[in-house]
Amino acid sequence: MGSSHKKQGKIADNNAKKAKVFSKLVRLIQVEAKKSGGDVNSAGLSAAIKKAYKENMPKDNVERAIKKASEAGDTTEVMYEAYGPAGIGMIITGLTDNTNRTNQDVKTILTKNGGSMGAQGSVAWNFTLDENRDWVANTPMDVDDASREILENLIELLDENDDVQNVYHSANL
Repeated sequence: MGSSHKKQGKIADNNAKKAKVFSKLVRLIQVEAKKSGGDVNSAGLSAAIKKAYKENMPKDNVERAIKKASEAGDTTEVMYEAYGPAGIGMIITGLTDNTNRTNQDVKTILTKNGGSMGAQGSVAWNFTLDENRDWVANTPMDVDDASREILENLIELLDENDDVQNVYHSANL
């Protein structure tokens, strides 16, 4: 009797995690579809669709997101450069309908958790975009265990923000 409740709890946790990931991916697909005019062969939309399939998002959800892109409100792509614990470079990307709110949210999370916002270009020089439109560190840094724990906590808090899509860093974890 008790194990079925545990199983249901795990299923509910997994469903909640999937829903959060799916909602972020839908927003990403909608922005890329809007930019490309719905052309699934464009690099940005193609990469967004590949990310969705990698997370096992159903095909009809992807198609619905592309179709809905024309109806979606004004969503803006944002990119923040930041420093984490021990000077680790971070790039935080997101999609938002209110850039001021998202900027303040990200800034608050960073400040309260051992990080700080960087100026434009202060971190991006150490990263390159790969073919999947993900930022990859050119010179990864080794970090001690304490900094690693702080960084992992910081990344988790940033990921919980609905407007944040991805957090890239230059640490070897």
